[in-house]
Amino acid sequence: MQRIDDRALSDQSALARAGLQEQADELPLEQDSSAIWDDAVIAVRANDGPWMAENLVEWMGEYYGHDRVYVLGPDNQPVRAAENGTTAPRRRFEADADAVLPSVQQLRRTMAEAASGLEDSTAAVLGQGELEFVQLQDGSANIVSVRPILPSSGAVTQRPGEEYLLVSVQAIDSALTKVIAAKYKLEELVYSGTASLLHSRAAVPVTAENGRIIGFLTWNARYPARELVAEVGPLLVVGSIFGAVVLALLVVRLRKTSGALQVSEAQAKFLAFHDPLTEIPNRALFEDRLERALASVRRSGSRIALHYLDLDRFKHVNDTLGHHAGDELIRQVAERLSSCVRDVDTVARLGGDEFAIIQIEPADDKGAEILCERIINSISHSFDLNGDEADVGVSIGVVLSNQTDGTPQDMMRKADIALYQAKATGRGRHQIFVGDLDDQVRHRRALERELRLAIAGDELTLAYQPLYNISGTTIIGAEALVRWNHPAQGLLSPDHFIELAEERGLIGALGMWVLQRACAFAVGTDLAWIAVNFSPAQFHDEHLADRVLACLKEVGLAPERLEVEITEGLLLERSAVVQSTLAQLREAGVRIALDDFGTGYSSITYLRKYRIDKLKIDRSFVDQLGHDSEIDEIVRAIIQLARVMKMRVAAEGVETPLQHKILQGMGCDELQGYFLSRPVTPERLLQMAGCSRPHALLA
Repeated sequence: MQRIDDRALSDQSALARAGLQEQADELPLEQDSSAIWDDAVIAVRANDGPWMAENLVEWMGEYYGHDRVYVLGPDNQPVRAAENGTTAPRRRFEADADAVLPSVQQLRRTMAEAASGLEDSTAAVLGQGELEFVQLQDGSANIVSVRPILPSSGAVTQRPGEEYLLVSVQAIDSALTKVIAAKYKLEELVYSGTASLLHSRAAVPVTAENGRIIGFLTWNARYPARELVAEVGPLLVVGSIFGAVVLALLVVRLRKTSGALQVSEAQAKFLAFHDPLTEIPNRALFEDRLERALASVRRSGSRIALHYLDLDRFKHVNDTLGHHAGDELIRQVAERLSSCVRDVDTVARLGGDEFAIIQIEPADDKGAEILCERIINSISHSFDLNGDEADVGVSIGVVLSNQTDGTPQDMMRKADIALYQAKATGRGRHQIFVGDLDDQVRHRRALERELRLAIAGDELTLAYQPLYNISGTTIIGAEALVRWNHPAQGLLSPDHFIELAEERGLIGALGMWVLQRACAFAVGTDLAWIAVNFSPAQFHDEHLADRVLACLKEVGLAPERLEVEITEGLLLERSAVVQSTLAQLREAGVRIALDDFGTGYSSITYLRKYRIDKLKIDRSFVDQLGHDSEIDEIVRAIIQLARVMKMRVAAEGVETPLQHKILQGMGCDELQGYFLSRPVTPERLLQMAGCSRPHALLA
């Protein structure tokens, strides 16, 4: 009997330890879902508070429940702090510093050794981190996880010694122990600073890295043999005639108890190598299977394909429908991916909305592409998220084993490069790795680095394209257009770098540069207003309206003299942040113009909801005026719609006298295009503003 109880207690102790370790092991996986991300590296370097709050620090607490989250700079000083999912003062780190800094310093030493002599530390330090059980000054026990914030592609360089760190602190409290207790059926499991002296309470120590005991997990111990004897003991007095029956009951009960404990142990082993949300392999099992698959390739000469997948618009689902919907989406995506592959293939979740597939022995490149097309088609169908419908896409980067040096690290790096290229060229598509992708990424990285320097330096400039009254004789305003005077490539239009700025998180800084320069110029002119284009990505900043109004105040430009140009796609996001930002700007007096009108999906409802001040008819319509009667009627209808809704209407791309005449006859309020004037320098615009005839305004 005693041996049975001893074994049961040993099994319960093992489950308590495994449960605590499992909770600890989840922290770095959750951190890496946001910390291994180009945008995260860019944001922490720029100290972009709104981005960090929405995607990294406060988000980590809100979404995963981390109690305290910090970003530490290369000097180990806090850059941002959050507690329980809300912003906290950076000095909050002082209470955790003594317990956290030893792990931080150890990770710094490990990374420095691994990246010694390298120009880029990303590959060398990827996957490194520190995970410790610590005791704070107040006596509480906590789990501390420290992970480097690293690029997810070759597009961003990480210099050794300049890594930012993401620190999560999770208290070993009642909330955490309840999770362990529920999963492993440990009755009244709690954390205590001391082991209970009660015989009915069992305990296992929680130890720090140095072996020092910092506390105990304690629970009501289960002694199955003793319980069974107590349960059937009264029957024994009936007599030995029932002895055989009692013995049989005892054996059956013990077998059930032993079986239950074995099931719990199996569950613990399963969860160590599988994602708890989707129950598909996690990163640890994925890397193990990739290593084994490559070993088989080396032995047999076969090949494999590695697919890296990233969901498109996943963050939009999280932001609009909530994290529960996001979790359900991830579960359903995992199911669809699993249905697309064979039993010999592996589908794994690497973290966040990132997945990987190890495809065993594809027939050829076409075999890998067929799987990609099957996946893209499967994910393209709408998802039912507990009554809400969501549409997402997937981008896939693929590398075949014969394109690598045979190591998992090289294969994962090249799959990531291919994924980066797939997302950079339109999303919702796949890209097979080819040798020149390395060169493309290096070129794009160099252009990004040069653009950063340009924003901070003096290579950017503004040109202005005037807008005229209906007769085309008077300049009534101007649109600011950014140009990049590249030292090697000459003068570049926005088409060459705006998309890159949006992808790499530079659009906020670039947009504010344009706004500040344009407004400062307008202050010294008699122009009624100046128009500035805003990227949809800028509206992800919930403080954008405050920044715009602060800029106007700084340069001394009245809000009524600023016109913000947005595109139709922004309205379709149905974002509360977008609606609030536009409302704040309009209330302050800033005018809102909808650019490229007619090419998107705007409805009258959106125009009324967002209180648009002006419609700008897209040049694709203006170009066909006088040559397509249907287009003529569409443009006439747009002008009439604007008049009914008390909006002004402008036509862009006016390039011929015929177009000018037709628009004038339709009653279009404002005209813009090469027939009237090309974009010009600020000095030339000031000269033109006093002229009265269109031909004198040509430049």
